Amino acid sequence: MKYRNVGKSGLKVSEIAIGSWMTELKNAKEIDVAKQVIQLAYENGINFFDYADAYSNGEAEKFLGNALKEYPRHKLVISSKVFYPTGDGINDRGLSRKHIFENIDRSLKNLQTDYLDLYYCHRFDESTPMEETLRAMSDLVRDGKILYYGVSEEWSAARIEKAERIIAEEHLYPLTVIQPQYNMIDRYIEHELINVCKDYGIGITSFSPLAQGLLTGKYKKNQPLPAGSRATHQADKQINHLLTDQNLDKVEQLSKIAKELNTNMAVLALAWILSHKEISSVITGASKPSQLANNLAAVNLTIPQDALDEIEKILGFHRFERHVG
Repeated sequence: MKYRNVGKSGLKVSEIAIGSWMTELKNAKEIDVAKQVIQLAYENGINFFDYADAYSNGEAEKFLGNALKEYPRHKLVISSKVFYPTGDGINDRGLSRKHIFENIDRSLKNLQTDYLDLYYCHRFDESTPMEETLRAMSDLVRDGKILYYGVSEEWSAARIEKAERIIAEEHLYPLTVIQPQYNMIDRYIEHELINVCKDYGIGITSFSPLAQGLLTGKYKKNQPLPAGSRATHQADKQINHLLTDQNLDKVEQLSKIAKELNTNMAVLALAWILSHKEISSVITGASKPSQLANNLAAVNLTIPQDALDEIEKILGFHRFERHVG
């Protein structure tokens, strides 16, 4: 495994991380398989495990806490998130000081740990002053309940810059990391967000590297959806909106490059993200050990420059730059 610093901090995380937002394990067999994934991750040097208080109403955190308790805590980087409702009360949501302080204790209990390495604002809260949220997160660092804090993709470049001004003016602990979606199909962070993170030394731990499964190559143009795939059962149909002819054509072309490099589409997609040095870690989901074993190959795949150039031609991405005058 290879490791990278999270931004300008001294915290080092594995280039591949394990995360989940739908850990709904229905029986002992599913729990055992999920624990095998965690074990395989740890044995291969993955130290970064990313969950959230709202995933499966806290059950995801509880599963992770049980799965990780047999490993030395100092070798792990554990993160969680706060924002979404965790109860029926009017204050059981958002980024108020009350909700943050109450939910960090809930997450620590679920995860069976005394502190979190990283704690994220899961979304942006329009109803709470940014100053209140940043003070609360900074105070958690001071209290030792978290070591570093970060924000999500809804915190735009402008919001990050405002946050940095508040942090400087009030002498708060620094904002260390942001967790946006980033993959070959969705590259919005390249417009402004990456540069802002570079300017302030903020790390990027990206999620959805395979674009809901589109970038695995299992979905084919003019062919039936694979049985049991996410597109056949996902409630919000996110993957279905990505299955356009244009995207499927791109994946078909990218798959040819993967074959030329003696790998598969999923590994190519992960290695492409890791070719961007601004990325601290790629958060992946794996429902079984074989998926994780495949993903791990991305760490040792260096994509040649000519292949990177060809990938850029296929993707056809153009960074937005606003010129005045």
